[in-house]
Amino acid sequence: MKNCLISPDEEWAFLESLEFDAVITDNTDSAQEAAQFAKMLYTTRLSKYKNPSEFSNAVESLSQHYNLHSNPDLLLSKAELLFTQCRFKQALAITSSVLDTDQYNFSFLPLHLACLHELRQTNTLFLLSHRLADLHPDEPATWLAVGVYYLTIAQIAEARRFFSKASMMNPHFGPAWIGFAHTFALEGEHDQAVSAYGTAARLFQGTHLPQLFLGMQHLQLHNLTLAHEYLTAAHGLCAADPLLLNEMGVVFYHLDHLNDAISVFRRALAVAADIGSDPTAWLATRANLGHAYRRRHQWALALSEFEEVLRQGRRDAAVFCAKGIVLLELGRGWDAIVALHEALSVSPQDPVATDLLARALEENAAEQGWV
Repeated sequence: MKNCLISPDEEWAFLESLEFDAVITDNTDSAQEAAQFAKMLYTTRLSKYKNPSEFSNAVESLSQHYNLHSNPDLLLSKAELLFTQCRFKQALAITSSVLDTDQYNFSFLPLHLACLHELRQTNTLFLLSHRLADLHPDEPATWLAVGVYYLTIAQIAEARRFFSKASMMNPHFGPAWIGFAHTFALEGEHDQAVSAYGTAARLFQGTHLPQLFLGMQHLQLHNLTLAHEYLTAAHGLCAADPLLLNEMGVVFYHLDHLNDAISVFRRALAVAADIGSDPTAWLATRANLGHAYRRRHQWALALSEFEEVLRQGRRDAAVFCAKGIVLLELGRGWDAIVALHEALSVSPQDPVATDLLARALEENAAEQGWV
């Protein structure tokens, strides 16, 4: 489990295969309780993408019934679940509280650093990485922290150097390998990124993330067949990651398999809701669903998705343009003009919005008999 050598399905199958009832004590009731306690502890260590309800029940029982609400291992599991739900601030609050009381708990550092990166807290990363470099130069997590800091401030070459150093100090340190590969992806060095992600996929065969990132790289290279193969392999390891489902939907979209794309995008949003993820983290997926509906000429459904994206706060010129196109198709020329003006208020030089607005004005003038 620690080195991601088995898939989430295999983890749960392994848990079910363990004979917890074999625990022997003097009292039958205490034996059953001990067996249940051990099973719940194992449950909190499993993948957070699978069976989130069972995980939540185990955490609640351990916290309340066994008074383990402040146990670091349990808090780490809670933070990991929050991170998979894109609730980075809440996850960071937990990791910070533990590291404030136990600064030598290195098991928390990779997740803590990931939260700081997502929230762009560069000053905190700077201070933390310097303190770790001074006090713990022999820890791989130290150089991971330095690498994450440089990655956050977009000094990619420096980040790569420190991620490489961390991976050489501990070849089984997954976050360092993923960070090393990310540096190539961010620079557009797709071939080298594919090679680095491939190494991570061989070393950590139980996690779907390297396969997912390989699929994303091939998607950027427009190698749709290879992208589909890698994403399908990642789906075989973990079928409950909304990001993975979104990327699969994008592949289907580009392959003109629009019905499949719509199905996968809708499943991604459903899975995100099931795991309690922050809805604003999946606005791009909802916009993708709207585009798939638009290409299927399902105008009302497309309009509903685009309006939901805008309602949740994503003021994106491309979304306003897509809304304008749909409104034009629905014969609502004036509403289309309003939407396209909003697109230009966000991006005044947007050529698509400018061209669409000119067409909408012409059509509206013709409808009103002004020309």
